[in-house]
Amino acid sequence: MIDKLEFFIALAKEEHFGRAAEACGVTQPTLSAGIKQLEGQLGVMLVNRGSRFQGLTPEGKQVVVWARRIVGDSRTMREEMRAARYGLSGRIRIAAIPTALAMVARLTTPFRDKHPGVTFSVLSRTSIEVLSLLGNFDVDAGITYLDNEPLGRVTSVPLYDERYQLITAIGNPYSDRDKVTWSEISQLPLCLLTPDMQNRRIIDQHLAEAGVQVRPTLESNSMIVLFSHIRTGKWSSIMPLNLAETFGFSEPIRAIPIVEPDASHTVGLVAAPREPHTPLVQALLDEAMALADDFRAHR
Repeated sequence: MIDKLEFFIALAKEEHFGRAAEACGVTQPTLSAGIKQLEGQLGVMLVNRGSRFQGLTPEGKQVVVWARRIVGDSRTMREEMRAARYGLSGRIRIAAIPTALAMVARLTTPFRDKHPGVTFSVLSRTSIEVLSLLGNFDVDAGITYLDNEPLGRVTSVPLYDERYQLITAIGNPYSDRDKVTWSEISQLPLCLLTPDMQNRRIIDQHLAEAGVQVRPTLESNSMIVLFSHIRTGKWSSIMPLNLAETFGFSEPIRAIPIVEPDASHTVGLVAAPREPHTPLVQALLDEAMALADDFRAHR
């Protein structure tokens, strides 16, 4: 039954029999037969079939929710038994918003010191993608904003508050200032993250509250692209303080606090709302709580 449910989850995700079979490491006839057997056991049609996949039936949409829950519980049980016998091992998959990527090492490094049998996979994703991957069991945890847009049902650990700085070269407008307002920076040639990023939506929101609108001269979903343009001295950007500190901007680049308002938004670790969590996820949540204490101690 677990194998058949995993076939069905893969099909719901891939929306293609061939790709779902490949994801499960089986042939397409094996996957199709497994889903037909599942339909027979449940006594309902789960998939609208034609010459190709045509979506889930209403019953199928209900079953996929249960399937994810059952398969998740099964994985938790197996991991608990493996951890009881061998200690923590395996791979933790984390999806993080771009502005939090530089901080991830502060979570993974002490974790691996305690659990050397664990490896990590870290992906850069939008906040919406983080939640989608978490809901589909494609990642074990996410790092995203907690207080700006709806999260749905998740387990969360607040890590730090993101505050915003104007990052600009010496000699540019406002580079000699100790602080600058949101309305003032609207006149600068800015490079910003793309609008699908929640960080960009936050920036646009605060600019709108200041009564101004910005049309960036460059947009990218890569922080590296933004950093490289800032270093030319010809571009400015708006970035979180913790990110600027991590990358260690120095002369001739300045990080200047943005006020009116002095805005902040909470970033934290999120996981599926499951009790109990897998041993790996629970250990990661514990590590996140220790990191949050460290952030608070160094405010």
